[in-house]
Amino acid sequence: MKQINLIIVDDHPMVRDGIAAMLRSDETINIIGEAANQNELLEIIDKQHPNILLLDINLPGVSGIDICRDITTDFPHIKCIMLSMHIKEEFIFSALKAGTKGYIPKTAQKKELIEAIHAVAEGKEYFSPAISDIILKSYIRQARDKDESTKENELTKRETEILKHVALGKTNHEISEELYISTRTVESHKTHILQKLNLKNNVDLVHFAIRNGIIEL
Repeated sequence: MKQINLIIVDDHPMVRDGIAAMLRSDETINIIGEAANQNELLEIIDKQHPNILLLDINLPGVSGIDICRDITTDFPHIKCIMLSMHIKEEFIFSALKAGTKGYIPKTAQKKELIEAIHAVAEGKEYFSPAISDIILKSYIRQARDKDESTKENELTKRETEILKHVALGKTNHEISEELYISTRTVESHKTHILQKLNLKNNVDLVHFAIRNGIIEL
């Protein structure tokens, strides 16, 4: 198997030592350097030829995410893997936009860390199960939000107006008096709204109105 030249980038020497100790069990992974910041990393890259960077996010001066973005632009043959305690959505997606090919938490076991390095070295991407779950849930939520936004746009101005009144807890009679229409017309509009939005009852209408900013709590 082809040798993988790797640089560990973390500002804590003990962390770097621990990672290096775990990776030494794999003969195909060659740790060619360790860096605590961007300047040290660039000095190593200038002398060595890494395939993979194992990057922490919290680094002095320039963050690991910004380093990943610069490396991806200036050295496209070098692949980045984020190894961080930060597993929040904002960090994960910032790293993805920066071009990272992998993202695993620092709590990962040795086996997973080595698996991630090999996967990225082979041109694949690797995200730990916990990270993948966060990414998937985010995409599902965005898809649902987009779907609901599309549904809202399907409503007429009058239907949106009635939806707002319903969500505010007004009765059919109160709505009819305020909009100068019959209660039967109000009921007809409500039926059409429920059908268009694929909802079942007034409670669903209230939830929809809140999620889409039609009313505010």
